[in-house]
Amino acid sequence: QVQLVESGGGLVQAGGSLRLSCAASGRTFSSYAMGWFRQAPGKEREFVAAIGDSTWYADSVKGRFTISRDNAKNTVYLQMNSLKPEDTAVYYCNANTIRNSYWGQGIQVTVSS
Repeated sequence: QVQLVESGGGLVQAGGSLRLSCAASGRTFSSYAMGWFRQAPGKEREFVAAIGDSTWYADSVKGRFTISRDNAKNTVYLQMNSLKPEDTAVYYCNANTIRNSYWGQGIQVTVSS
């Protein structure tokens, strides 16, 4: 079982920055493929970014968001710059092991115009 706890969300003005963190349990964190997803009101959950042997980004966040990880701290980060009102959503951390996929509880990010 892997537990994920997100932090760092909040309210920010358009053009501002936030850094989300996701702390994971488990002794083999370095082997997990980690990702961030988001869900805006009335919309389906969508992919934002992932990190494994490489990094991947949704087109909508390329050049603005950066995903990174610190395996010594069992933590994955999402640095979000040049935020737009359309980035407003609940952001979810995701961990994929060989056997299962796990989700955090989600954290609200609100970007005001």
